[in-house]
Amino acid sequence: MIQFLLWYIKHHIKDCKIELDKKVGNIYVTKGVSDTYPCLVAHIDQVQTIHSKDFQAIETQDIIFGWSPKNKRFEGLGADDGNGVWVALKTLQKTEALKVAFFVGEETGCVGSNKANMDFFNDCRFVIECDRRGSCDFITSICCTELCSTEFLEAISYKDFGYHEENGMMTDVLTLKEQGLNVSCCNISCGYYQPHTDQEYTVKADLLNCLALVEHIIENCTDVYPHEYEYKGGYSGFYDNGFYDYYYDEIYEVVTCHPELSFEDIWTVFKDYYPSINKLELEQTYDMVKDDLEYWRTRDYL
Repeated sequence: MIQFLLWYIKHHIKDCKIELDKKVGNIYVTKGVSDTYPCLVAHIDQVQTIHSKDFQAIETQDIIFGWSPKNKRFEGLGADDGNGVWVALKTLQKTEALKVAFFVGEETGCVGSNKANMDFFNDCRFVIECDRRGSCDFITSICCTELCSTEFLEAISYKDFGYHEENGMMTDVLTLKEQGLNVSCCNISCGYYQPHTDQEYTVKADLLNCLALVEHIIENCTDVYPHEYEYKGGYSGFYDNGFYDYYYDEIYEVVTCHPELSFEDIWTVFKDYYPSINKLELEQTYDMVKDDLEYWRTRDYL
């Protein structure tokens, strides 16, 4: 992916300054000259590692999926976060002044963004990441960390594109926030479904709608939208519709993809990412996820 991106940008997108962090693998792209820049980030790794030699990305009128004709089986498309990479490249082609950071190792603990060159973001207006499953989630907070300002949300008209605010899961923009990113950022759905599995697929209309929203934000949000990092601490509580925990979705996805993982396996990972996390609360959430999965399995929903 690093070699492909370096080649593609050099041969297909004009007026770009490309910086490769050879030690880490991150790629930083600056197009055009401006006092301030809109900025996108995407990660270039994927969970799926096994592809047959005849692997194909099959594109129909409505969806894209990975397929091996010889083995007659679905194979992971890599749309998480290939879709985000695609949005970044399309936006680079169209926008006169833009910054893009392509990070390595998001799926193994945000390795690249943990070692990001934070000076790259000093003249950015805001940072957008397209690395969320589905079609309509506009992530404004992740695990007790607010990502953006009210002024940014009011300026971007995300609801006009069918999006709504949600709390999200660990990804690169959270890591950037934790390292001092002082402008508003967000993570938005970009049309992939069943990530981290061989059945992963992309709904083209949802991906195109994501691109349209990103282009809209870039064209209309020409101010800088400051926002300081603020960790609010762990939270769990009750809403009208039942128990909610900030870590529930993340644990649910991990356990669904890797049912063999024990709580201690989960704890080993989470305590490194979230140093302030409470082990007892996390274990209660893990047990809740396991109970919910068992409930649905007994009713043949899974």
